[in-house]
Amino acid sequence: MSEQRNLILAIVASLVILLGFEFLWPKPDQPPVEQAQQTQTQAPGQQAGDAPVPSPGADIPSPGAAPQAPGAAPGMAAPASREAAVSRSDQRIRIDTPALKGSMNLVGARIDDLTLREYHVEPDESSPLIDLLSPAGAPNPYYAEFGWVAGGTGIDVPGSDTVWTTDAQTLSPGNPVTLTWRNDQGIEFQRTISINDKFMFSVEQTVTNTTDQPVTLYPYGLIARVGTPETAGFYILHEGPLGVFNETLKEVDYDELAEDGTIEQTTTGGWIGITDKYWLTALAFDPELETKARFAHRDAAAGPTDRYQVDYLEPGMTIAAGQSASVTNNFFAGAKEVKLLDQYAEEYNIPNFDLAVDFGWFYFLTKPFFYVLNWLHGLVGNFGIAILVFTVFIKLAMFPLANKSYKAMSKMKKLQPKMKELQERFGDDRTRLNQEMMALYKREKANPVSGCLPIVVQIPVFFALYKVLFVTLEMRHAPFYGWIHDLSAPDPTSIFNLFGLLPYTPPEFLMIGVLPLIMGVTMYLQQKLNPAPPDPMQAKIMNMLPIVFTFLLAHFPAGLVLYWAWNNTLSIAQQWIIMRRAGAA
Repeated sequence: MSEQRNLILAIVASLVILLGFEFLWPKPDQPPVEQAQQTQTQAPGQQAGDAPVPSPGADIPSPGAAPQAPGAAPGMAAPASREAAVSRSDQRIRIDTPALKGSMNLVGARIDDLTLREYHVEPDESSPLIDLLSPAGAPNPYYAEFGWVAGGTGIDVPGSDTVWTTDAQTLSPGNPVTLTWRNDQGIEFQRTISINDKFMFSVEQTVTNTTDQPVTLYPYGLIARVGTPETAGFYILHEGPLGVFNETLKEVDYDELAEDGTIEQTTTGGWIGITDKYWLTALAFDPELETKARFAHRDAAAGPTDRYQVDYLEPGMTIAAGQSASVTNNFFAGAKEVKLLDQYAEEYNIPNFDLAVDFGWFYFLTKPFFYVLNWLHGLVGNFGIAILVFTVFIKLAMFPLANKSYKAMSKMKKLQPKMKELQERFGDDRTRLNQEMMALYKREKANPVSGCLPIVVQIPVFFALYKVLFVTLEMRHAPFYGWIHDLSAPDPTSIFNLFGLLPYTPPEFLMIGVLPLIMGVTMYLQQKLNPAPPDPMQAKIMNMLPIVFTFLLAHFPAGLVLYWAWNNTLSIAQQWIIMRRAGAA
């Protein structure tokens, strides 16, 4: 029957909304990447205990020796706290910007201690700040390192144990620091590091050759992360190594890298990094040079814990006798603020830098939605109000389609008495009943499927808004009013403890808050305006859907539930007016 098709279409559309296109239709497999086959000796700058891994054309230092995990074998030290690991060395340069605080170690010249000044672990501003990078010796080292590879020429290059001298004790915007080290062969290495007022470091490496022979060196940069970090575990969100190579995004999951081993890329321009849900570290390549980049992993069998590394190796630079040569690269370490990433993409010529935010398949909707919401937030001062205004915009954009659909549904509702009459006459003859139904629809110019069009059209809108709320940093800890302190998190209240009046916390599946209940009521009221399915079983299923959706959406971001409830409310008003004019209300 047409009504049954209508029901099936509605249910399928609902499932698509809940599960998402990216779950039902997985991303296409990435093309296989040829892995390096060569065996190497220990890389320059590599600490004792590091296991060399295949590299793109030349040795690149692997992460420093990882600290021993708690409960390790006797005689091996357990990791110190992060604070103790930072204070272990007094040879540090202070990092001080409006957005970052921390330090870098003069031993190895690693950028390995960064805390985000503007972001807290919890919405409460008294909660701890977000620590991004940590030094070797901390529980989970995470740091960036730059240097040179000698390429088998026997030249001594600075490594992870090199002690640099500095011309300043604090790195801040407008106040760069210059590090210097000279080997015994007459070659001087300088590293000038500058930082802007947000999250971008610029690292200029200069080599001065005072010998009487030319030397060739290869500049590299790496980000090392020791230990597999805890991730959200959502299919629609990538957390882990990623990069843009030849303007194409490549994402590699931690478990994928651990299973497949080293993955290499050759690119002109682009970037490589490691992303969390809201935070990012990334190395930008020279846009004019063909660069070899790599995702690498060392499993626990080669050391106390898993280690992940992203790195690049640029073409060799030949420095003539008595001459100097320099190379500059950029390093991002901070929060994935969308407008800032777009700004850096243009300012530093970093292609597709905004793809560090997982906008997903509906990028063409998700990113514009974000900018509209952000603009509205600037006008009204609250992301919850911005969502309400944005919903009105969406309803206005879809008004012609919704108007046509509601008129069709009004016709269907007016035809219900005639449809029941046909069921009574031909109920035992399903073929004849379907024929008579189709004839009735044709005579009355009614379309039973058109009522589902608003649902189908809303699927990409709903999912794009879900992505905006789920993945963009700007929505994190964004309050609404009353009990909603974070629109990116589920409603924290529950009817099963009388919304906090009873002194216990219900199990997660019983966390049914005020907003989901309001959404369920609006869905029920809207359903009552629609023509009822003629089949009693179908009617019961439809009556259960508001309850099912209430439980399911209770665990979605509160901002999304707010959107759905308000959208339902506007739809009810629009549908009631149309049906009243048509005489079907």
